[in-house]
Amino acid sequence: MKPGGYQAVGTDLLDSTFAALADPTRRAILARLAAGEATVTELAAPFAMSQPAISKHLKVLERAGLVSRGRDAQRRPCRLEARPLREATAWLAGYRDYWAESYQRLDALLDELQAVERADGRGGGR
Repeated sequence: MKPGGYQAVGTDLLDSTFAALADPTRRAILARLAAGEATVTELAAPFAMSQPAISKHLKVLERAGLVSRGRDAQRRPCRLEARPLREATAWLAGYRDYWAESYQRLDALLDELQAVERADGRGGGR
């Protein structure tokens, strides 16, 4: 069991998800796809890079399971697939819980120290 009591998620899925998210262009593509489907041309528009370069980013996102491509006549729209993001969020939640518990223990310790200071007549505050 990991910090915070959560179950481990498959490391291959997490590795590919976090590797895909490591690049700011890929994160921007995912943010755009969160608003709805888009073609490679539409995804390339805001970037100073070629469509083949955007396609390479899309391939990384597809391998990570974060993006899928459909077919609509001549269009091949890309769409966001959120499942890997949910699993990464669940993995990170264990660490969020771990740090929240650590901060609660620190707050309790500070409260104890302040109580000792007040009892000794030293006063003080946080």
